[in-house]
Amino acid sequence: MKNKKNTKALLGKNIGYSLIVLVFLLVILLVAPGRGCGAIIFLLALSAIIYIVIWYIGLIKNLQNYMVEYSMASENTQNIFSQDLDIPYALMDKRGIIAWRNRAFNGLVQKDRLAKKDIHAMFKNITLSDIENISDKADFHDEYQGKKYRIRITRLYVDETFVYTVCLFDETDLIELRIQKEDSKLVVGLMYMDNYDEAMESVEEVRHSILEALIDRKINQYINGFNGIVKKLEKDKFFFIIKKENLDSAIEVRFDILEDVKSVNIGNEMSITLSIGIGYGSENLARNYELARMAMDMALGRGGDQAVVKTEDDIRYFGGKAQTVEKQTRVKARVKAHAFRELLENKDKVIIMGHKMLDMDAFGAAIGIWRIATHLNKKAYILMSDVNPSAKPMIEKFKAPEYPEDLFMSEERALNSLTNDSLVVVVDVNRPSITEGPSLLKKAKNIVVLDHHRQSNEIITNATLSYVETFASSACEMVSEIVQYISDDIKLKTLEADAMYAGIVIDTQNFNVQTGVRTFEAAAFLKRSGADVTRVRKMFREDAADYLAKAEAIHNAEIYENYYAISECDSANTASPTLVCAQAANDLLNIKGIKASFVLTVYNNLIYISARSMDEVNVQTIMEKLGGGGHRSVAGAQIKEGSIEDAKNRVKQVLKELIERGEL
Repeated sequence: MKNKKNTKALLGKNIGYSLIVLVFLLVILLVAPGRGCGAIIFLLALSAIIYIVIWYIGLIKNLQNYMVEYSMASENTQNIFSQDLDIPYALMDKRGIIAWRNRAFNGLVQKDRLAKKDIHAMFKNITLSDIENISDKADFHDEYQGKKYRIRITRLYVDETFVYTVCLFDETDLIELRIQKEDSKLVVGLMYMDNYDEAMESVEEVRHSILEALIDRKINQYINGFNGIVKKLEKDKFFFIIKKENLDSAIEVRFDILEDVKSVNIGNEMSITLSIGIGYGSENLARNYELARMAMDMALGRGGDQAVVKTEDDIRYFGGKAQTVEKQTRVKARVKAHAFRELLENKDKVIIMGHKMLDMDAFGAAIGIWRIATHLNKKAYILMSDVNPSAKPMIEKFKAPEYPEDLFMSEERALNSLTNDSLVVVVDVNRPSITEGPSLLKKAKNIVVLDHHRQSNEIITNATLSYVETFASSACEMVSEIVQYISDDIKLKTLEADAMYAGIVIDTQNFNVQTGVRTFEAAAFLKRSGADVTRVRKMFREDAADYLAKAEAIHNAEIYENYYAISECDSANTASPTLVCAQAANDLLNIKGIKASFVLTVYNNLIYISARSMDEVNVQTIMEKLGGGGHRSVAGAQIKEGSIEDAKNRVKQVLKELIERGEL
């Protein structure tokens, strides 16, 4: 009140003085001209000027006093406002020590003695460095007493030091609403039976309907348990819709329907396995369906018996424990072979490439494709740079006079010669980043992919024709079948048959791994074409140094968690350390009780990991977590940074996580 009266008095006095000066000047203007007296006018004007100067000096002084009084009154009003503010508000120093709190803040920390004094005691996620790094203002999110807060901290410069204001915004209800909105979003899914026909053939015909009804019942009960809807599209295909919160529940139990459906047995020799593709994250249901279809393609491309959950930015895998079932029918191989021939006939040039560090399977498959293209009078080349030492003896044989001098081509030359009428054929790999010529894939208009590895997140998306069969033992097996369907009069030369047979032998570890009926049929075809088993075996005999390095790796193997063998191979005295590494991993599986083996080696400044398993462990999923991939029982990875010990620890960490989650 006192400040208010002083303000009114000051304003009244200043207005009075202004009026006196105004009247005085009016008198001068009115009286002086009539009298015609210059001296009087001068004196009056001078007096007015002196008076105005004195009055102005006094006014400035009074105004300064008034501004100080106003500032004090404003600060007092701000303090009252801050105290009555419903939002918890406080002042603290750079150490997080609270100097002042308003009533709302006091009410919040009333029973917490430590939180009254220190912001770190209240919010554990806010560190001293967080406060020091604030240049203007920053937001943090944390919980206190069961509620979620957004903490706005602002830095102010006061009296040559920094003071920090803290405002707490309760966002508990807002977050809850966001979660409810997210949980209520619709998720679109597809569910396919991987081996419906094979399973039905393994049971009596009169029981077909019973087996199908039991599987249908399990699937319907599973989706209904999530309050979802499910519709059967075909005899072995289902479409379903559930909410996002139900998807989280399914992920939590890692899609137990995958194992549950295998328990259905009414005399069938083969258990039914499922593939599930799920898409979500988009507001558009049609887009979610597209994501579900992409996820299903990924699940089938990886061998089935698994669930794949895909969003626009992420993809996750669950399951994949069962062995891939070999398809006895060759209908698909015949269809793909005919489609491949049609593509070839319309092209004038074929460029064939495998993966980096070309191995025997990739080279054998490439030679098979080269022979097909040559038979159709097409100019064909094989892209080659780095070669696995194990394949070098075979590759050297193709530099004989009966083969073109330009059979092998560099990536740069291939890029320069690529046209719209060129066909790029990729064998033994479906990840663009590890192909022999990744830049070629970006430029090529026509691409064919032939591979037997399970697909990962990274795939060749612009392929004109893609033939990926995960049950196949090798790319050479697949190409052997294609050769038989391309033309009846195509003939492989003896050396070509040897190369393809060697690819099968290496990838199957002498027909011990991933071998099916069609593998032996392909081998028989190659044998009829002139492949010699003894000649191939002699070509891949080991050097003494390699044999000793492998024995040393086996001798020094560490058994981790009772079932997993981990070792390293010395690459100093070996010509092909990656091959020795793979052989050591294979031999470690001969130890009783070992479910999977991992052998590491250093080659070309990279750490190579060879992973092998018998039937209980999917080493592909383990290697994928380290940036690699492969088959369920044969996989690998390359690590660019760190030491061998660091890589071993990473393998152990992945195994530990999978064991804790119950996946191993």
